[in-house]
Amino acid sequence: MIKKYRKKPIVIAALQFVDNVEELEAFVGEELYGNMNGAGKVQELIIPTLEGEMTATKGDFIIKGIRGEFYPCKPEIFNETYDEVI
Repeated sequence: MIKKYRKKPIVIAALQFVDNVEELEAFVGEELYGNMNGAGKVQELIIPTLEGEMTATKGDFIIKGIRGEFYPCKPEIFNETYDEVI
């Protein structure tokens, strides 16, 4: 029998990747590597996750999970899944 489940309401910390590599490095706690565009701006970042390295592109959110792990999330998924806590 198939059951239905609801995601537990948890509060997470997240930063959106714009032009803030230093802020993201402080958040993640280590130097991040990325790919630059022709203008010398970082367009992609390599994020260490529990499953290995994942690529975050500009606009993605970097989420700190409940066990202190990090992972990227596309903005449309992030906005459908999370509401800002004030």
